[in-house]
Order: sequence, then structure tokens, then C-alpha cells
Amino acid sequence: MANFAYTVMDKGGNEKKGTIEAENQDKATSQLKNEGYIVISVAEASALNKEIKLSGGAGKKPTARDFSIMCRQFESMLAAGVTVIDAMNMLGSQTENNRLRVALKNVQVSVEKGDTLASSMEAEGIFPPLLVKMVRAGEASGSLEISLNRMATQFEKDSKTQALIKKAMVYPIVVVIVAIAVVVVMLIVVIPNYVNMFDDMGVELPKITQMVVAMSNFLIEKWYIVLAVGAGLVFLIKAASKTDTGQYILGKAGLTLPVLGDFTIKSSTARFARTLSTLLAAGIGLVDAVDIVADTMDNVLVRQAMKQCREEVMLGTPLSQPLEQSGMFPPMVYQMTRIGEESGDVEGLLTKLADYYEEEVEMATQSLMAAMEPMIIIVLAGIVGFLVGACMAPMLTMYQAMDSL
Repeated sequence: MANFAYTVMDKGGNEKKGTIEAENQDKATSQLKNEGYIVISVAEASALNKEIKLSGGAGKKPTARDFSIMCRQFESMLAAGVTVIDAMNMLGSQTENNRLRVALKNVQVSVEKGDTLASSMEAEGIFPPLLVKMVRAGEASGSLEISLNRMATQFEKDSKTQALIKKAMVYPIVVVIVAIAVVVVMLIVVIPNYVNMFDDMGVELPKITQMVVAMSNFLIEKWYIVLAVGAGLVFLIKAASKTDTGQYILGKAGLTLPVLGDFTIKSSTARFARTLSTLLAAGIGLVDAVDIVADTMDNVLVRQAMKQCREEVMLGTPLSQPLEQSGMFPPMVYQMTRIGEESGDVEGLLTKLADYYEEEVEMATQSLMAAMEPMIIIVLAGIVGFLVGACMAPMLTMYQAMDSL
């Protein structure tokens, strides 16, 4: 017989800790379940003295796809009767992302020592705050499986949206790279050879050609300056995007630019509706839920609007009113929210709203991609046309001189 330290939850949702004597861990777990408890963790008492903190969690940051797979597998394990500690061990062994694998192993050790699952995940700093809040709510209510199911769905939706955005950006990025390569080749290779030919013929170059030749000479002789300026601009843009002013400018542009503004509003609406419905379904209060939703918003103006909504809700104002006053969301959002408040089914209507706007995001992504393609082609044609015109100008000048003879 051995002593096992356990963490369980009773039918009322109260967490209890203690020790139990049993032949092995499985029998200790079975005995606790027979007593009507929800088992969070069971570990041999001697194991609690181990101080293990894995390191080396370097690598790529976990994506929404990684978290969706983790939540879905975690839910399945708990439904099959696997304890939290054993589930953490199995998840850590089969997770592909190295940083997430190390974090799961550390969570396992913390839970074995008697810490709650939510506090252990929060201490790692790698798990999204929304997931931590949902796990904490699931532990408190004894519905951890339901919370994980909802989070799996949430992450799957986020992963799909991110995939759509990446798909939409592939074509513009490739075209821009090709355009830059074409311009560089023309300025470094084509233009110098072309100019040498006219120099041998003694033809005076037009102003437009002289300007392109000056650009070509500068790029050939001072290429390091061009690279330094380019790198500096990238650094300044990244640095500016982290300041309050830079975030405000980017946020304003994201809401006002043609096509892009429509996409930003619809994607923000879909995330707002899906996240808020998930939190309310887990039993989290409306004030805390709105605060968490605000932190998930990418656009700083939308985030500020949600923070203001939270302040209004704290004063007892129905959520639909500050949503309407913010002017950030389509009328359908606050109208559906108002109906949900009147019928007592805010969660259900927000879920339907999320489904609708997630489809709208997909169509908005396609519209954004369709609008960007001709714009990029026009810009590329203008650049190449300018260079070709500079090459053709000396020939036209020479032909005009020959006609005047």
C-alpha cells in the first residue's frame, strides 16, 4: 500500500485536496470516482517532492491550430476517464510544437504538486489568456470537458480565419517580389548595356532616360546604401507599430481603407461574437467576458471600444447600448445582442451571429484578394512601362533626327 496525494472536485464544484491509501494510482483514482468525486490529479505523495522544471522550450510559437488539436485531444482523454496528469503526460509526448510540449510537461509537474490546472497553465505564459480563463471556469463548475470542447471549436475557427488571410496574401507577396526582381535586373543589367550602345552612337539621351540611368548608376555603385535604407525602413515601421500612435494609425487605416475596412470589421465582429458566446457559455460573468474579448481584438480602435463597453456594462447598462454607441460594429450585432438580452439567450444569438460573420469573413477575404490582384498588376505595369519608356525614348529621338534630314 502507498499514499497518494489527490486533487478532486465534488458535485458542488468545490475543490478538495488530501491523501488516500491504495495499492496503486489506478485503484486510488477508481476509489475517488466511486465516492462521487471528479478526479483532477492523483500522484504518489513522494513524487510531490520532485522539483522539475523543464527548459529548452525554444522554437516556433504555438499556433491556433496547435491549441485546437491539444484541446480536442485533452477533451477526448478526459471523456475516456483519463486523469488530468496522465492526459498532460500523453499530450506532452505527442505534441509536435516544442515550446508547447515543454509547457505541457511543466504543467504536469505543477499539477502533481497540487496546483490547479488553470494556475499551472497561466504560470507558463504560453497559453492564451482566454484558454486559461475557460479552464479555470471549467474546474470551478466541474465541466472541464465542456470548456475544452468550446475552446477547441474557438481555436479551429481562428485557425481557419488565419489560413484564409495567409492564402489571400500569398499572391500579392509573390507579385511584389517578382516586381522588385524585375526592376533590379533592368537597372543593373539591361539599362547599362542599353546606354553604352547609344553612347557609342553619340546620341544625346532624353531627360527621362538620364533619370533612369542615374538610378541605375546609384544602385550599382551605392547598393549598400539602398539595402541599409530598406532595412532601416522595415525596422522603423515595426518599431512604430508598437507605439500607441503607430497602433492608432494602423488601426484607423484598417477600418477606413476600401475593401480592407470591410474585412477588418467583419473579422472583428466574428471574433467578438464567437469569443463572447464561448465565455458566457462557460459561466463567466459579462463584465469579465467583455474584458477578455477586448484583449483578443487585433485592431486597437476596436479594443478601445470594447473596453468602453466594459465600463458601461459595469454601470448596469445593457451591452447592446454601448455596442451601438461605439459605431464599430454593423447594426446586426447590437440588434441581435438586444434581442438576446430581452429573450435571455445572448449566448445562443451570439453563436448564430458568429456563424454568419465567419462566412462573411471568408467572402470578404476573397473580395480583398480579387481587388488586390488588378491593383498590383496596374502598379507593376506602370513601373515596367516607365523603364521601357526610358529605353525607347532615345530610339524615338534618333528616328526623329533621321526624319528631319
